[in-house]
Amino acid sequence: MDRSVEFIVIRHLPTVGNGKRQYVGWTDEPIVPVTVRPFDIERVAVYGSDLLRTRQTAALLFPNATYLADARYRECNFGEFEGKTYAQLEKNDHYRSWVENPTTIAPPGGESLRQVETRVLEAFQQLPSGAQLITHGGPIRLLLTRFAPQQREFWSWSVPHGAIYRFHWDSEEQWKEGQRCTSLSVDRLTENGNLSGQ
Repeated sequence: MDRSVEFIVIRHLPTVGNGKRQYVGWTDEPIVPVTVRPFDIERVAVYGSDLLRTRQTAALLFPNATYLADARYRECNFGEFEGKTYAQLEKNDHYRSWVENPTTIAPPGGESLRQVETRVLEAFQQLPSGAQLITHGGPIRLLLTRFAPQQREFWSWSVPHGAIYRFHWDSEEQWKEGQRCTSLSVDRLTENGNLSGQ
């Protein structure tokens, strides 16, 4: 019988910039101090972005695991929009064009969603079944858009910090063929009592 394939994908815990609703892409800022109860599951390895906020999240949730960092899981590079808010950018013509068509238009000095998708999918498809991945909102929205059972647009996905997505395929064949997953479940650290503000 063909083996099933499953991945757990977690969005990193929030940063100060996230709280200010800034575009935080490649800016390497730490998470806001929190108290977290680690997961009971013993993992040999946890995969994720090479940025500090994902590393810190992994260290809190999986303190005994080896962290395997990969820059391909980084958030979008927002270029000149990095660190700015909607209020600061709303009158910028290039910003408005990018918001209307982020798939093909990139911020000045940054990346389009198509560029982000190419690197994220390349890395994701190399993960071993059962892997835990800690990454950012943009890459998770791209994975949901590509693999969730129900087809939805990129911006329609709400991906809160600490959200946990479990992607499941009934067979390796479905996964290797790039089919949408058979089932998708979502949990949040803040809802199951695993996270509390400090």
